[in-house]
This record gives sequence, C-alpha cells and structure tokens, in this order.
Amino acid sequence: MRILVIGGGGREHALAWKLAASTQVEQIWVAPGNPGTALEDKVENWSVDLRDFGGVAQAARDRGVELVIIGPEQPLADGMVDVFQEQGLACCGPVQAAARLESSKLYCKEFLLRHRIPTAAFQAFDSEQPALAYLRRHGAPIVVKADGLAAGKGVVVAREQEQAAEAIRRMLSGQAVGDAGRRILLEECLEGEEASFTVMCDGERVLPLATAQDHKARDEGDQGPNTGGMGAYSPAPVVNAELAEKIMTRIIEPTVRGLAAEGQVYRGFLYAGLMITAAGEPMVLEYNCRLGDPEAQVLLPRLRSDFAGLCMGVAGHGLPPAADWSPETAVGVVLAARGYPGNYRTGEPIDGLEAAGAAGAKIFHAGTRNEGGRLLSNGGRVLCLTGMGEDIAGARQVAYAAAAAIRWPGAYYRRDIAHRALHR
Repeated sequence: MRILVIGGGGREHALAWKLAASTQVEQIWVAPGNPGTALEDKVENWSVDLRDFGGVAQAARDRGVELVIIGPEQPLADGMVDVFQEQGLACCGPVQAAARLESSKLYCKEFLLRHRIPTAAFQAFDSEQPALAYLRRHGAPIVVKADGLAAGKGVVVAREQEQAAEAIRRMLSGQAVGDAGRRILLEECLEGEEASFTVMCDGERVLPLATAQDHKARDEGDQGPNTGGMGAYSPAPVVNAELAEKIMTRIIEPTVRGLAAEGQVYRGFLYAGLMITAAGEPMVLEYNCRLGDPEAQVLLPRLRSDFAGLCMGVAGHGLPPAADWSPETAVGVVLAARGYPGNYRTGEPIDGLEAAGAAGAKIFHAGTRNEGGRLLSNGGRVLCLTGMGEDIAGARQVAYAAAAAIRWPGAYYRRDIAHRALHR
C-alpha cells in the first residue's frame, strides 16, 4: 500500500510513524513533512504546492498512491477531499460540507441544537456593541470563541468581564486571529473536567478510539491563554465504560445520524472536545474533523491494531467493530517556544535529542527545520515527547526525563501534564 499524509506537524509525524509499522504499507509520503518524518522507516517528505489540490491529486495518482490521510483542519475546510475524490483517490477525511462541524463554530452549535445534542448556551455576534451589551447582561465567567479556524487560539475563557470585553474587541477587529474572529460566539462557561473522545467513521459504522485528555492552557494549573495543546495523556480516567457508552449514545451516534439526515455521509476522524460536568454528564465544547494534536501522539502509541487497515476501512472498505489497545498509559509533553501562543522566536538550535530518545520517549517533531546540519526551532509547538508506562506516574517519568534532556534557549513546557489523572 502507498499512502500520502497531508501535513507537517506533530500529528502528521505520529500518523506516518504508526502507518509505517503496518506490514501492508510499502511507501509513505508526507507533504510537506518535517525533519522527524524524514527519519522514519518507509517515509519520504514531499515538497508540493498544497494550494493546488488538483495538481497534488494528479501527482499522487502518478505515484500510485492508494490512500490519502489529511491531518490538518485547513485542507479539509477548503475542500481537499472533494477534489481528491473527484480524481478517484481514496481519502480518510470528511468532505468540505461535513468539515463545517469544525470550520464554523456557529454551524456546529446550530447543528447540535437541531439534533438535541447537549452543549452550552450561546449567542453569535459580528459587531462589537451588541456583543458587549450581551456581556453586560450575562456577566463573567464567559467563553469568547472565534467562529472560524484559528489553530487552537480562537477561544478565550474569560473569568472577568474586562478580559471578555478585551477578547471581544480584539477578535472582532481582526487583531486576535484575523478573519477567523470577524464573527464570534459568546458561550456559557461550563464547569467540570475536559476530555477528548475520538472516533473513526466509515459513513455507517463508528469505531471509538481510546480516551485521552489534553491540556489547552499554556501554564501550570491550567492557567494562561489557550493554545493548540501543551500535552496529553491516554487513557483518561474520567471517561469510564459507563460514561463512554453515554457519550456514544447521546453525542457521537446522534451526530453521525444527523449529518446523514442532512445529506452528509461522514468518513474520517471525528474528535469531540467534551466537558464532563460534576453530575457526570458529557457536553460538547467543540468538534474537530481530524485527529487531535497532541492527542494523536498519545493515542497512536497505544494502538495495537493495524492502523493502515483502519484508515482504509474509513475510506470505504468497512471498519471493524473494535480496535485493540495496549493497557499501558501514554503521556505526551509538548515543548514549545517561550511566548507561544503569542510572539515567539524561531531559528534557535535544539540539542539533546539523542539523550531524550535514550530516556525511552518517542520524539515527535512539530515545529522544527534543518539548516546547515543543525536542527532549529521553527514554530510555536516544537516537539512532543511521549512516554509509555504501566501507569500515569511511570509514563510521566519517561516523558519528563526526555524533556529535561532537550535544550534550546527559548524552550518552555508545562511540568504538570496529566495532573488530574495523577491526583485520582
């Protein structure tokens, strides 16, 4: 099997690494890939103009690609799958219309309401004064969300009215996240514990993956601005078997049925960001139409089933009823550039990867580049170090030993990843 993976971050490194473990797989191209994907067995980076969907599809056909897996959200939102399928390529990823569950927060919320799927109350705004008037009526805490795609930076959980008002002004003016924030949602602030619940869908069958929990806040104690994710762990103890069944019957299955009823057969990964309330009830915070990042970096190391076979099942050959998972725990710690998700420096030399690998962690590259034989930082989230262990404590020990071995001037990481599970 020849596979093309679209993307160049930590999630795509994890995808390529896991796919390469399949005996079915002969060759993997990652477009554009990164220095980490280039080191994996059977994997080759591919420099191609990803804006030219038709050209990429034709080039993929010329190379004998049998399956395309789209990692990031933007190509899905822009209709890459639609173009690829028109050219006869099998894809693991939803078409553009179905991907609106992620690309428009307003569409998602209205969809959830139509199908009576539990979520927080909200109101949408595209101008400042009505939004500020709503804020004065409802007060804080409140959540301010950009309607469009914002690389995980379009959500502000405001504990004070002043913070919320500033977020409203910055988003609607375009200062915060550009055009993605020209329309915003003001949303009820739910309290509880967050969890990530990911499934694979082949249009009919839904295959739940293992549970995970990520850490969106930049700083220890879940403080600071929201990010694309500072670390994750799997499994998430908050999601027991009873709650997983509730999530499937009340959230995932009604979502897939609702999409089908509205003419959208969903094929791909579907990731529900959930709040588990104190009463043990799951509520949808958001949907992603892809594997999460950094959730992929802790889910895929635990997967024992043939991942390439599952992805082909999504594309139309049929998913199995269940997947096989290691009983071990995985903890992933993201090493970021100091200042992320705001302004940060790139081009800083990174040392210590050999020592980090010797500590037992799997190193996934996210924002790196090679220059003159040196590995340099090249993004906000730079590396993800995944440790495996019999329990949370053991997996954390491996991940943090690796993190301590890596050095670059602006390195920053949280030192409390998986703290909720550890305290349990």
